[in-house]
Amino acid sequence: MNLFVKIFFWFLAAISLMIGVVVFLNWTVQTEPVVSRWRLSVKNQTEIWAETAAQIYRSEGKKGLSEFLDRVRRPENISEVDLIGENGETFMSPGVNPDDYKDLVSRAMASDTVEIESQEETALSARKVLFQNGSWYVLVVRWERPKFTPFFGESPWRYVRYSVVLLTAILLCWLLAKYLSSPIAKIREATQRLAGGDLTARVGRKLGWRRDELASLAKDFDVMAERLESLVDSQKRLTRDVSHELRSPLARMSVALEIARQKANQELIPSLNRLEAESQKLNDMISRLLTLSRLESSSEEIEKSPINLKKLLEQVASDADFEAAAKDRHVKVLNAVDTHISGNEALLQSAIENVLRNAVRYTKPGTNVEVELQNINQKARILIRDYGEGVPEAELGNLFKPFYRVGEARDRGSGGTGLGLAIAHHAIRLHKGSIWASNRGNGLDVIIELSANGKHDTAGDKAAADDGKI
Repeated sequence: MNLFVKIFFWFLAAISLMIGVVVFLNWTVQTEPVVSRWRLSVKNQTEIWAETAAQIYRSEGKKGLSEFLDRVRRPENISEVDLIGENGETFMSPGVNPDDYKDLVSRAMASDTVEIESQEETALSARKVLFQNGSWYVLVVRWERPKFTPFFGESPWRYVRYSVVLLTAILLCWLLAKYLSSPIAKIREATQRLAGGDLTARVGRKLGWRRDELASLAKDFDVMAERLESLVDSQKRLTRDVSHELRSPLARMSVALEIARQKANQELIPSLNRLEAESQKLNDMISRLLTLSRLESSSEEIEKSPINLKKLLEQVASDADFEAAAKDRHVKVLNAVDTHISGNEALLQSAIENVLRNAVRYTKPGTNVEVELQNINQKARILIRDYGEGVPEAELGNLFKPFYRVGEARDRGSGGTGLGLAIAHHAIRLHKGSIWASNRGNGLDVIIELSANGKHDTAGDKAAADDGKI
């Protein structure tokens, strides 16, 4: 569950809990005082009516008492007013069954206060009355129990009010969650871009006028990104400058070696040949460094033209096979479908050559480097497979870094400079493609994917990152 959903549901739960507490408190505050006041009112009213009934009967007789009882019965909240004697007979209460009130009447006769009996919908109050003829009666009044108004009222529109409150809570929670989580998503996006090699990734400007801790984190990220970009640019510039500066001394050294060869005796010729070989290696390394520097500093757009990838691959494989034959190795194109893409032929040729030479260098003598070209989901996929010792899984993602070597099997003694795969990586990246390596058990596979339409394959980048690809 991502952070946005967590924040959203926590806010929604908090608001729901607050609404529940408010409703509960409203119900509690409304119920307790209302019931208490109602019971007190019922007792007082019943007490007054009982005394009034006795006075009216004494002064006006049955007629006056009947009129009084009729007036008492008029309010809507009173449904019944009866007089029941101590022996169970009714007085001026036609149709009333005294047995229904037997217990209540008994309690009222034994008490000097008003007795109240609650039922489901109504409540009964009872108070004994002494008439002038010496007879004791109980005045019984049936009351409608007080009804409490729901929190959102009783009208049919209350469901609309429920919906409005719910939608408002959801909208508010969504806005709050979005406000809190969106900076984190932007920082994460910028971090992924930075990890993918885009050193221009910044996030501070995307946060607007925020002045909270997340804005401070974004500023710190931008400072870090600027520092990284500066360091990487300085390193690239240093590599480029040093490489350029070394070309002139190497050129002069070659001239001096040639002059020395002409003047030297036969004993010095082997040493001079060794110096020439080492000078050539150094010159080759500098050339590769300059190529890598040029690729690293290239813009995102390169000059492209239509390319028959199958023809280019077969040509490069043929040249690599000619060189590999001298080392008891071969390069074989097992399967190649006819594929046309748009790209820079020189860069793609250089990338494929570097990968093939690396494979020829590390495959075992007597084995073949196998090459395949497939077209999968409008992507051209080149598979180059060797039968060497493979690479530790933890080191696969580092193969395409400059000067990187893995273990004793892939050191400078094997003939490599550690720049070929780095050059291939940058050349493929300039074509919006992906390159990665994976172990197969009895060798190493290097896969190159190029989009047929030249668009950058972000999904492929994500998959490459998951597999240790570059």
